[in-house]
Amino acid sequence: MSANDIPVVSFFKRVLDPFITWGVLVLVTWLYGENFTGYYLVLMIFTYFISSYVYEQTTIYNNWRNGNLLEYVRDTLVGWGIIISILLLLNYAAHFSRHFSEEVILTWFIVTPIALLVSHVIVRLIADSKRKKGGSRSAVVVGANETSLKLVNRIAEFPYLLIDVQGFFDERKDSRVSNWLGPRLGGIKDVASYARKHNIEMIFVSLPMSAQPRIREIMDDLHDTTASVYFLPDIYVYDLMQARFNSVGGIPVVAACESPFSGVDSVVKNASDFVLALLLLILLSPLMLLIALAVVLTSPGPAIFKQRRYGLNGEEITVYKFRSMTVSEDGPNVVQAQKNDARVTKVGAFLRRTSLDELPQFFNVLQGRMSVVGPRPHAVAHNELYRKLIKGYMLRHKVKPGITGWAQVNGMRGETDVLEKMQGRIDHDLYYLQHWSIWFDLWIILRTVWVVLKRDNAY
Repeated sequence: MSANDIPVVSFFKRVLDPFITWGVLVLVTWLYGENFTGYYLVLMIFTYFISSYVYEQTTIYNNWRNGNLLEYVRDTLVGWGIIISILLLLNYAAHFSRHFSEEVILTWFIVTPIALLVSHVIVRLIADSKRKKGGSRSAVVVGANETSLKLVNRIAEFPYLLIDVQGFFDERKDSRVSNWLGPRLGGIKDVASYARKHNIEMIFVSLPMSAQPRIREIMDDLHDTTASVYFLPDIYVYDLMQARFNSVGGIPVVAACESPFSGVDSVVKNASDFVLALLLLILLSPLMLLIALAVVLTSPGPAIFKQRRYGLNGEEITVYKFRSMTVSEDGPNVVQAQKNDARVTKVGAFLRRTSLDELPQFFNVLQGRMSVVGPRPHAVAHNELYRKLIKGYMLRHKVKPGITGWAQVNGMRGETDVLEKMQGRIDHDLYYLQHWSIWFDLWIILRTVWVVLKRDNAY
């Protein structure tokens, strides 16, 4: 068992969830008076393997472990929807439906996710009771530093990990983080004897990668104990983006800089973008037609302005906007719009103040090139300039650019005439990537409406 897989989570994965899924099917067939034939048994087997894969690809168990209840409920329901879709696709290919009762299958589809959620709540209550009665696993930390402090704080934040940190071992008695790690239990050479005497179950080694000789000594000393040993990579002292463990061909790797959209989050993000963009384009199509006519009739040139910008993974995309200027700059030097800019047309000034010039970008969303919420795309010329001046600038391209973003709803719109303004944008973009959730997106959309009504910094 891994340090992350607390006993109840492992119980979910291997025992409870399959039992609930199968048990509901057996119960429903009995309630409807149907015979539990071999076809139902085959359905159970298919469901087991499909659900194991689907839920392993999502963050359902991480959300349970970390106490993210709303996201856990969402992932459970979305995951079950994916499982149903796969089963229906298999049925379409093999025509299995004639062997099953429609009432049984429909009821099973509806009741199973409810039963899963209820069972998890019950187990959570049992785990909480066990924790309060001292059922947590005993643990110690080797090494007093920023990384071990983050671990201890995380364990304290999520009590359902069922880990009781008794203290730490370090040669230094005056470490600046030791006061928050609990009592100092001795030097590093004392770890093995303490683990044997107190039957410690978990030992977290938080030493720098350069301390290999010391780590070897610790492992040799711990060979005659029953403690599980875990290493904390010291890369976590850095401000990593969506860091997570993964594997490549069975070799464990640490994703130090990764997109926040993976598993079911990617499905939810893309689906919500497509649906929202499609609905808004349908509702706003009369307004967009009027805007296009106003642009064409009041100044020479096309209604739509196209500009090259960087999209996902830094690939060039073409972004659409209603033309608001008398020029269409897209070369190596692009001058940002300024207050009282003579290039801005009268209609264009109104469009820029109200952000209506951005409406064609919903077509970019339907094309899959942009998202409704994300870091705002910059002109290629500006990207090439600021990537050399601002550390971490290109990390914002780990996701699709957005029509609105966290920086924009915090007042960082308009011209970036000094480097500090662009630095502020990038800081907010990276914060968004580090803390993304679908609820965060909804909050940004609501804030966007308010910002547009205020009409600040748009010129």
